[in-house]
Amino acid sequence: MATTTGLILTYNGEHTLEQCINSLSFCDTVLVIDSFSTDNTVSIAERLGATVIQNAWNGPAAQFEFAFDQITTDWVVSLDQDEVCTTSLKEKIIAAIDSAPQDIAGYYTKRKSWYYNRFMKHSGWYPDWLLRVFKPEKLDVKVSGAHYSFHPKGKTTNLDAEILHYPYMSFSQHLQKIDSYAQQGADDLRAKGKKGGLGKGISHGTMRFIKLYFIKLGFLDGKAGFINAVHGAFYAFLKYVRVTEGNWGAPFDADN
Repeated sequence: MATTTGLILTYNGEHTLEQCINSLSFCDTVLVIDSFSTDNTVSIAERLGATVIQNAWNGPAAQFEFAFDQITTDWVVSLDQDEVCTTSLKEKIIAAIDSAPQDIAGYYTKRKSWYYNRFMKHSGWYPDWLLRVFKPEKLDVKVSGAHYSFHPKGKTTNLDAEILHYPYMSFSQHLQKIDSYAQQGADDLRAKGKKGGLGKGISHGTMRFIKLYFIKLGFLDGKAGFINAVHGAFYAFLKYVRVTEGNWGAPFDADN
């Protein structure tokens, strides 16, 4: 029978880690690669029987490459620390890998994310198809800004079941993520020689709101859809306005 590793990259993920690990109990082993968490992440993982290896964070591509070097099973089921594999998905994974053809590289699954007071069904959030079940030797990891994605080297197909995703625990946490992602996005634009500024920030922010709330039907997600669209617009505004940092307090001239 095919063997499987449940893989989780962690950093200060104590809030949802127990549910994440327990949802991978059908795997032969659960491997946690931790970036030296300062909360209870490591103790939770060890208590639940996961294998824990700590490795300094040097970006997602490097961390996954390190993780794959530790894996000897045929398959990997990869979850973020704030995700949970549903029972229906578990059953489909077990059935799929036990009868998988030799030339298949992996399987895509749907991801359903909780935001504010509901699982989002619109707003560009759903269905969020992700390659999360794969043969590690048939995979490349690519990074774009603050996000990573898996790219298969071979055939794939879909499993019509869901991962549950809990990306934010509060408005404050979401704003912290927006700040971080906007800065990384601005740095990326600057490195590519692209221009930003106030005008671009306003125009891109406005278009982002229109896209999320109207084109992507965010209004059907109620209050959560409106709040998400506003936050999305704010992210786009920050990203473009930060391309040029300006002169924050320098030079100092008390007469002006």
